[in-house]
Amino acid sequence: MGKKYFIKTFGCQMNFNDSERIRGILRTLGYEPTDNWEEADLILLNTCTIREKPDQKVLSHIGEYRKVKEKNPNALIAVSGCLAQRAGWELVQKAPAIDLMFSSFNMHQLPELINQAQAGYKAIAILDAPPEDEDALWEFPTERDNPYCAYVTVIKGCDKNCTYCVVPRTRGRERSRSLESILDEVKKLVDEGVREMHLLGQNVTAWGKDFENPLPFSELLYQVSKIEGVERIRFTTGHPRDLTDDIIEAIADIPQVCNALHLPFQAGSNRILELMDRKYTKEFYLERINRLKEAVPDIALSTDIIVGFPSETDEDFEHTLDVVREVEFEQIFSFKYSPRPGTPAADMGGQIPDEVKTERMGRLLELQKAIMSRLAKRYEGTVQEVLVEEEKQEGLLIGRTTTNKWSTFRGGRELLGKVVRVKVANASPFNLECEFMEVVR
Repeated sequence: MGKKYFIKTFGCQMNFNDSERIRGILRTLGYEPTDNWEEADLILLNTCTIREKPDQKVLSHIGEYRKVKEKNPNALIAVSGCLAQRAGWELVQKAPAIDLMFSSFNMHQLPELINQAQAGYKAIAILDAPPEDEDALWEFPTERDNPYCAYVTVIKGCDKNCTYCVVPRTRGRERSRSLESILDEVKKLVDEGVREMHLLGQNVTAWGKDFENPLPFSELLYQVSKIEGVERIRFTTGHPRDLTDDIIEAIADIPQVCNALHLPFQAGSNRILELMDRKYTKEFYLERINRLKEAVPDIALSTDIIVGFPSETDEDFEHTLDVVREVEFEQIFSFKYSPRPGTPAADMGGQIPDEVKTERMGRLLELQKAIMSRLAKRYEGTVQEVLVEEEKQEGLLIGRTTTNKWSTFRGGRELLGKVVRVKVANASPFNLECEFMEVVR
């Protein structure tokens, strides 16, 4: 019987894309996936360290997973990702059950690390910087859950140095993937039946700036759109400073680029933005949003917000609510500020008590709930194009609109992977109940 692996992924879409690549590597080694960690020969936790809670969750999961060794002494426990990069041996000391560890810099070394761990060594390979052969990763196959939509990593790392963030330490400086390599992967994905490409990066809109002959991110959007079979293009996550006019024009101009954008603003107060070292103001952010809305009137926007950054006053927080009211985001991802070791913000004075963060978070979510309900009603009676992604239950299909709204409707399995037209009968903030009209393509 073949060896089995179990992967638990925490964190962002970059991590989920990394897990898809890890699964591809494990397939080449003869491993098969299992949903039951108790029968796995390899348990891998792909970790996040952007906040404190995922750190604690990882330790608690390792405590549970180590029981696998009672039944199968040869079973291996592996940790990868950003927590591995940040904590390294310190994490192994807290959780001695860990057999092997690597980070996003060197996941392509997984086969040799497994060999070392199987030979009885602690295979811990945490690098201070990306290795020379980091590009070898693109040669490995990828195992995806969704046959019609694929993540394509186009840039790794970040040069922005926000004072609350560990990404430059855990993912390194910005390294753009070559245009040729990206287009090759997109062509292969189209051949496999993928119809939607989701371009990924910690700071995706900075792609191409670090080349010897720099290229704008808008050029990448145009090049991907020219590949026959690419129905849709999305990209995450951009930085407001990098949302240049040419990118806005490309979103408006290229039919395949979806009318949805995730653009974190983090805080509305200029004083807090300066402490965060975001290098833009509330006014600059709103100007970019207005420019975007002029070019793409039906664009759906989402964002990230940090509540309770050190020294944040009620007046500062009102500026955050002000941005939420003015922009009207379809979705927000809000987080209570969590000090991360080694970041400048962790040592700032004026750390906010948790009960104050909780109270502010409640006000933010109450406001957003009202906005989402109002925006959802705008969909009722409209006709939307949906890429059908899966059969939720027999005869009930699910897919997303170009504005990234989940939509359900009655239809047969022959519609899977097709772009269809539907009419929205009933809209709630998280789902559109629709009636099937026709296949578009």
